[in-house]
Amino acid sequence: MDSKERARRCAHYALEKKGYNIRILEISPLSDLADYLVFVSGNSDRQVQAIAESVRLGLKGNEETSPLAVEGMREGRWVLIDYGDVMVHVFQQPVRDFYDLEGMWNEASELSFPVGDIRREETVGRQ
Repeated sequence: MDSKERARRCAHYALEKKGYNIRILEISPLSDLADYLVFVSGNSDRQVQAIAESVRLGLKGNEETSPLAVEGMREGRWVLIDYGDVMVHVFQQPVRDFYDLEGMWNEASELSFPVGDIRREETVGRQ
C-alpha cells in the first residue's frame, strides 16, 4: 500500500469512531518529515483515544502495518501515531486550535477523499 492510500485508510478508521474535521495534507514536496499528515478531531479524551486506537488497530489488523511510535494515548488530548510516511494527529478541538499545526503547513495541498465517507465541520479549502 502506498502512503496516499495509507493516509486515506487512516481517515476512514478515524471516521468509524466519529472523528470529525478530518483533513489530509500532502507535505512530501515541502518536507522529509512524512508524505502525509492526517488531522482528526474528537470531543473528549475517551473519543480521542478511541479514534487513535481505531486507526492503529485498523491498519494493524487489515493492512498488517504497525506504527513506529504512538504518543499521548494516556492523556487523550492529542495523540500522535507515526507510520513514517504518514503521521496521524488526533486532537480534542481546543488543543488542535491552540497548536494550529495545519497553519504551519498552509502551503501543503489537501488530499481529496470521498465526502460521503468523511463527516467534517468545515469544507475543504484547497484540493
